[in-house]
Amino acid sequence: MYAIIETCGKQYKVSEGDVVFFEKLEAEEGKKVKFDKVILVSDEGKVEVGTPYVKGAKVEGKVIAHGKAKKIVVFKYKAKKNYRRKQGHRQPYTKVEITSIKLAAEKKETAEKKTAAKKEEV
Repeated sequence: MYAIIETCGKQYKVSEGDVVFFEKLEAEEGKKVKFDKVILVSDEGKVEVGTPYVKGAKVEGKVIAHGKAKKIVVFKYKAKKNYRRKQGHRQPYTKVEITSIKLAAEKKETAEKKTAAKKEEV
């Protein structure tokens, strides 16, 4: 089972047990976080696509740590003009372990009924 969620202005493909690095989230270490903006959920070949989000679907995770990524160097330079600017940047991140992906109970039941009805027809 996996899901595609939207958070921090980006989309991430996550599944249970994954450890994902998000842009800095406002949550303390050890606390749970919920992601309600679920774009797609795939469960054993059954794909549920939202318009724009899947209703009732939630992805839960646990904040493991906060930190900063490796430093990158931003260097501006103009030839023959004695113009040079050097600047460093370290992007803050939040390390999150995905604990569960939940679909709405109604959606699961209706999907199961549809597959059972199709099997009876065949």
